[in-house]
This record gives sequence, C-alpha cells and structure tokens, in this order.
Amino acid sequence: MDPTDPIERIHAALEAAVAGVEGGGCPPRLVAAVRHAVFPGGARIRPQLCLAVAAAHGDDDPALTDAAAVALELLHCASLVHDDLPCFDAAATRRGRPSVHRAHGERLAVLAGDALIVLAFQALAQAPARHPARLAPLLSTIAGGVGMPRGIAAGQAWECESQVPLREYQAAKTGSLFAAATMAGAMAAGGDAGAWRELGERLGEAYQVADDIRDVAADPEWLGKPIGRDLALGRPSVARERGLVGALGHFQQLVETAADAVPPCRGASRLRALVHSEAARLVPPAWSARVCQGLPAAA
Repeated sequence: MDPTDPIERIHAALEAAVAGVEGGGCPPRLVAAVRHAVFPGGARIRPQLCLAVAAAHGDDDPALTDAAAVALELLHCASLVHDDLPCFDAAATRRGRPSVHRAHGERLAVLAGDALIVLAFQALAQAPARHPARLAPLLSTIAGGVGMPRGIAAGQAWECESQVPLREYQAAKTGSLFAAATMAGAMAAGGDAGAWRELGERLGEAYQVADDIRDVAADPEWLGKPIGRDLALGRPSVARERGLVGALGHFQQLVETAADAVPPCRGASRLRALVHSEAARLVPPAWSARVCQGLPAAA
C-alpha cells in the first residue's frame, strides 16, 4: 500500500474495520450484505476531505484521523443502503450493480444499514488515539451529521412532511455529513473545527444540487443508479425549481464558494483542486456546455 495515497489509506482502514467484526459467529449473509454496501465503494470524498483537512493541521494522530474517516464513510454507506429501500427510493441499482436490498433482500439491507451505523461508532471508540481528549467532541460532531435535528435522518424525514423547505432539506440530507467530514478532520488533528464548517456546508450543498441535476440529465447506465426519482417521488429539487440552466449556474457558484472557503493552510491548493476535480466528476463541463446551448446533456 502507498501510505501517501489517500484512497489506499481509506480502503485499508475500511477493510480493517469490517474485518474486525466478521468473525465470532457473525451471520455470513449479514457480512456479505455489509461488504456489498462498503466495497468497492464510490469516490470516498467524505473520508478524503477528512484526511486532507487533518493533513492541513499536521495529522499528528493518524489512527484517530483514520477512525474518523472510516466512521464518515460507513455512515454514508448506511444512508445509501437505507435510501435505496422500497420504502424510500425503491432503487434497483447503486454504483452500477444491484442495490443491497435487491442483492440480499430487504431484511438484510435494513440490518446491514443498522450494523454499519453501529460499526462507525465502534471504529471511533476503539481507535488507539494519541490524544483521547479529542474523541468526545469528534464523536459529537460526526453524530450530528447523521442524527437530529439537522443530520441525514432529519433530511430523509423531511421527505415525509407535506411542506419541505428546500434549503433545510438539502443541508440536512447532504450538507450535514460534508460539514462533519471537514470539521472532523480538523478535530482529529487538534485544529479549529469551526474554520472548516463553511467548506463542508457549501460543498455538501453543491453535491446535492449536482445530484438533482444528474437525476434529470444523466444517463442511468453511466450514473450507476436510476434517474427521475425526484419527479416520481415528488421530492424537492433545484433542477425542477430553477430549470437545468439555473441549477447548473447555482452549482458552479457553490463550487467556487466552497473553494474560496478553504482557510489559509498548508495543503490549501490541494484542497481547492479536490473541490474542482469533484465538481468536474459530478457534472462534466461538457454537460453544462450542451445544456447552455439548448441541447440534451450527454454522459
């Protein structure tokens, strides 16, 4: 493994966390469902952000940084498993293959999602941290990204209300865990978490807007999951509210705001590059050009 490659570092930490709970008589089908949810994975942007911000502060407790990164990714994976269930999106595919409930059944999908949430906090609690005093606030920050009142659970719950405030919905469903990722990276390395909140919030908002755009404009085979779910399920969407051209403009503005929110630090240029590369991956520039010309977007 290349210790300087963040993706390899994240993969190794995730593998260790999952492998650590597979033995001891764990039901094999639950293990299979959990592994299906976590590996091979997507872009791992949340743990990448966590590692990058920790590096900007010297990353003096890498075991704690790794545990925070693992927790963030496991919580994200759990949210996807639950989001794909028939009671929510009823999505048949995720990341180009059958979703967990399609591959392993609804009961195991619910249990796998629950197990991933618990495993996230197990990974944090068991981290051999050099600075244990950092652990309690780190736990609180990451928990806030997934719980109430403004975490992922609250974001999903807005879909059950008769009136949905778009900004609050998006901030909870997506922005909360991004903010937790940037702040957790700072906290794991003893830095000022508050200085990193805006980067996470703006980037998270950009991700949700990109998801709205992709739900309208992407090729489902390229995207790896069904499209048109926002319209079918009557969910709020920036693409529906502003139109594709307006949503694309809003997305680009959020990306620039996120890049500008990177505080002065070592590695600032790398973080800004990560923001822009993710933006180009999420919404390829060719899409924007075609939509602005009045043509259909192409993957």
